[in-house]
Amino acid sequence: MSRFIAACSIVCLALFTSIVAAQTPQFPSPQEEHEWLKQFEGEWATSSKATASPDAPAMDCSGTMKSRQVGGFWVVNEMQGDIGGVDFNAVQTLGYDPAKKKYVGTWVDSMTDHLWQYEGTVDESGKKLSLVAEGPDMMGTGKMAKYRDSYEFKTRNLVVATAEMMDDKGEWVTFMTGEMKRK
Repeated sequence: MSRFIAACSIVCLALFTSIVAAQTPQFPSPQEEHEWLKQFEGEWATSSKATASPDAPAMDCSGTMKSRQVGGFWVVNEMQGDIGGVDFNAVQTLGYDPAKKKYVGTWVDSMTDHLWQYEGTVDESGKKLSLVAEGPDMMGTGKMAKYRDSYEFKTRNLVVATAEMMDDKGEWVTFMTGEMKRK
């Protein structure tokens, strides 16, 4: 009788193991586009010039960015700095959505209450990521506007960043240019 119970136990265990194995989901592997994002990983010193409006003088901005990988699919960029004498903090997430065939991301910061949601592409050179988002018109009109942030890897240790807003004529107007240098 004990042999029968032992045999039944082994059969049940084998059956249970095969059922569990059959139900284990297949997780995706990072793709080439996810690998591209690894360039951000590390610590960066940032400097830029920004204008609040076309007529306003440019403000000097400086700070740091720490970038880390999350599971090979995402990078999280955490920024701290000073914009014209005001402390600034931001968190950006960047990833790639294979279904959309686009880079995607988010941005939140200490100066606004808007959750920015990006979509974009890397250019043919493979060096420049351009991300488009919609957000509050920084001119204070109460309307929404289109924005484009670009990150161009000039070298492994130097990134040129540009922020633009689309004007009423449908043209991109640059309001921030800067550099990120790897520490």
